[in-house]
Amino acid sequence: MAGKILNYFGGGNTARGFYSLFESNLQGLERIFILKGGPGTGKSSLMKAIGSEWAGKGYDLEYIHCSSDNNSIDGVIIPALKVGIVDGTAPHIIEPQTPGAIEEYVNLGEAWDSKALAEQKQEIIQINEQVSRSFQTAYSKLAEALKIHDSWENIYIENMDFAKADRLTTKLLEEFYGNMYLNKSSNVKHRFLGAATPIGAVDFVQNLTEGLSKRYFIKGRAGTGKSTMLKKLAAEAEKRGFDIEIYHCGFDPHSLDMLILRELGLAIFDSTSPHEYFPDRAGDEIIDTYDIIVSPGTDEIFAQQIKEVSQQYKAKMKEAISYLAQAKAQREELEKIYINAMDFTIVDKLRNNIRSEILQIAEEEN
Repeated sequence: MAGKILNYFGGGNTARGFYSLFESNLQGLERIFILKGGPGTGKSSLMKAIGSEWAGKGYDLEYIHCSSDNNSIDGVIIPALKVGIVDGTAPHIIEPQTPGAIEEYVNLGEAWDSKALAEQKQEIIQINEQVSRSFQTAYSKLAEALKIHDSWENIYIENMDFAKADRLTTKLLEEFYGNMYLNKSSNVKHRFLGAATPIGAVDFVQNLTEGLSKRYFIKGRAGTGKSTMLKKLAAEAEKRGFDIEIYHCGFDPHSLDMLILRELGLAIFDSTSPHEYFPDRAGDEIIDTYDIIVSPGTDEIFAQQIKEVSQQYKAKMKEAISYLAQAKAQREELEKIYINAMDFTIVDKLRNNIRSEILQIAEEEN
C-alpha cells in the first residue's frame, strides 16, 4: 500500500516579500540533503523521483511545494527515516547547522557545462535581472493589497464586541483541551496553508485535514479576530504539550489560517476566500465570527464601502499574480539555457548516491 503524502508550502510570495518557514519543518531530521544548482538542473525532478519510490514502499511523505512554480517541489521529507531532501538555492537558502553530520550539500552544478553557460553569460544576467524585477513588483503589489485589506478589516474591527470574542476563544479552549496536559514538550511545525502562485491562490486544506475526525470551519469577515483566536489556541496547545502544525497565511505571514492537532484528531481553519470550504462530512462544524461577535447590520450599513475596498483589493491581487506569472515565464527561459548545458547522466548518478544512502538508513532502522 502506497504511503500518504502531506502537501504544504514552506515558503511564500507574501505582502512582506518572500517569507520562509523551511527551517521549522527540518527540525528533528537526522539526514538532510541540500541541493544546489541553477534553474533547470533537475532538483525538483530528483526529489519527486525519490519521493515516489519511497511512497511506493509504503512510507508516508511530506512534499514541500514551490510557491513560484506550481509544478515544482522545494523539498521532500520521509518522517519515519528522519530524512529530507531540500532545494537550498535562493530564495530559500538553508544554512547547515551540523554540516556533514546531518546536512550534506549535493551540487547539481557538477553536471553543467560551464563553458556553454559562459557563452550565454549576458543573457543569463539579463534574465536574472528581469526575474528579480518581476518578483519585486509582485511583492510591491501584494504590500499595496495588504494596506487595502487593513482598511477593509477596520470596518469590522470598529464594530466588534471584543468581550464576545474572548468568550468564544475561552469556549474553544475548554472544548479542545479540557483539563488535558501532556507530559512532554510540544513539537511545533510552522507552514503555509496556501500560497499566492503564478496561477493564483492555491491551498492544500483538503489533503492536510484528511482523516481528521473533527474540523472547525471559521467563517466571518476580514478583521473579525480569526487569526488572533488561532494564535491563542496555538499558544495553549504548546503550553499543554500538544504537537501542533501552525499554518500561516500565504498573503500575510504574520497571520494564522489553520491549526492541526493530530493527537486530538482536529483542525480549525479560516474557511473564507481564497480558501473557502464548507462542511461535507461528519464532524465538520462552522464557527461564524461575524454572527457571534460583529454588530448586526454591519454588512448592510457599510455595503458600499465594503464593495469598493473589496474591488480594489481583488484588482491589486490580480496585478500581483500577473507579475508572479511573468517571473515564472522568465525563469522558464532561464531553465532552457541550463537544461541545454546539463549532462543529466551525472544528475542520475547524484540521485543514485542519495538513494543508496537512504536505503542504508532504512536498513539500519529495520
